[in-house]
Amino acid sequence: MLKEPASPDALPFNFIDLFAGIGGFRAALEKLGGRCVFSSEWDRYSQKTYKAWYGDTPEGDIRKIKPADIPDHDVLAAGFPCQPFSIAGVSKKKSLGQAHGFKCATQGTLFFNVASIMEIKRPPVVLLENVKNLQSHEKGRTWRTIKDTLQELSYAVFDKVIDAAAWVPQHRERVYIACFDKFVFGENPPFSFPESPSGTRKFKDIMEKNPDPKYTLSSHLWNYLQEYARHHKAKGNGFGFGLADPNGVSRTLSARYYKDGSEILITQHGKNPRRLTPVECQRLMGFDEKPIVVSDTQAYRQFGNAVVPKVAYAVGKQLLDVLRWQLTRKANGCLVKTAV
Repeated sequence: MLKEPASPDALPFNFIDLFAGIGGFRAALEKLGGRCVFSSEWDRYSQKTYKAWYGDTPEGDIRKIKPADIPDHDVLAAGFPCQPFSIAGVSKKKSLGQAHGFKCATQGTLFFNVASIMEIKRPPVVLLENVKNLQSHEKGRTWRTIKDTLQELSYAVFDKVIDAAAWVPQHRERVYIACFDKFVFGENPPFSFPESPSGTRKFKDIMEKNPDPKYTLSSHLWNYLQEYARHHKAKGNGFGFGLADPNGVSRTLSARYYKDGSEILITQHGKNPRRLTPVECQRLMGFDEKPIVVSDTQAYRQFGNAVVPKVAYAVGKQLLDVLRWQLTRKANGCLVKTAV
């Protein structure tokens, strides 16, 4: 399936985009020479944006899709949701001396669907993204189950928490998980996560010059947010609104931004602060500017849930280095026996 690259910067490959959202992974992987052969996203508003931006509508609920029906691919990319696992059930089987395996350990979670596709389709490379707290969720048990599952499927696993602030003017820590099929790459593929780029990202670079006045907070909401912050400060808590530093980076844009915009507000001279516009959210996440085809509420949700394409691109370049390395080994007769 893989071919020699046409240029040093790209390598033709096929990929699938699971839990696709608005295509953060797709935007990155296509720039690296990838061709999306399948995508899945259940939210109809995200499907609408995805269709407008990439020209095709993702399939719906991944739980209703048979892995065998998914086209063959070189890279599986997924920003899967974090869900609790049934640790008690696994522990009980262990205590009884019964084998449990990933199908028992992950059953009922959406990660199970990713693992099933990996088992059946055997993509050489897998790239996953999740919230930083994945590794501490359920006192670390969720992450252990996920990593054990990936290793049980005979993949070499690399993980790192990356802050997108080195690429976009926003603190956004996410865990990236890169997996390589051991039957293809061997036990120790030469992968490393990218170094953070130098230079300073400034929040003011993403700001619109003449935003619509409708994004200015009402006095009622602004007074409420200030009182809320004072109340929690008096209790020693850190809860409260955040005013973005134009020459610095903002807090993390969340999917709940549509509610009040409190985590990232912009100071205005002689006016109440304002929230970000959807276009500013698009820029803050590092997407190329494309038409916003959904309501502001849905746009805020979509950008708050998205993968940062610039980070995915940087990680993807490192993945391609390993694919090139493997092509060289193959050409030299060193290819590890591929799994059947």
